[in-house]
This record gives sequence, structure tokens and C-alpha cells, in this order.
Amino acid sequence: MLVAIFFEHDRADIIDRFKRGVRKMPEVMSGFYVTGQADFILVVTANNMEEYEQFTRRLISENPDIRRLETAVVLDRIKSGFTLPMGRLACW
Repeated sequence: MLVAIFFEHDRADIIDRFKRGVRKMPEVMSGFYVTGQADFILVVTANNMEEYEQFTRRLISENPDIRRLETAVVLDRIKSGFTLPMGRLACW
């Protein structure tokens, strides 16, 4: 799942506390602090929807500053990787 996290307030202590918490969550494969409407985007894995529901309940109960979250279920991974096209960037 791709999970967008929206906080009630943009405060440094809230952001820092959330970052520390996410680093300890085994379900979170990747996490990104982002610009735009959402504050964070998480890549989350679960064996089934019941496990995912438990994860979201725990996430919300441990983070009272979360206003809402939005989930997109990944149907198919069409590309994955973080290799940079360095040959093309080198000409800048």
C-alpha cells in the first residue's frame, strides 16, 4: 500500500517524533517526508487487509496529531528501482 499521512499541524516536534516512530515500524518499507498536501508518503506491506487494518489503527492511536490518512492499494508494480541515469546528468 501507498499511504499518504496528513497532520493537523506542521510542527518540528511532531514531524521529528513521527520520523523516529516510522523507522521502528517493520511494515513500512520506505517513507518519504514530502511537499504538497500530504506530509508523508509511506510504502507499507501487509499479508492481508486485516493486518493492514491493525497497522493503521496502531499508527493512528500512537500519533494523535494525524488528521487523516489515505491509502492506495498497489495492484501491480510496473517499475521499481532508484538507479540514477548518471550518464545523462553528467553533461549539466
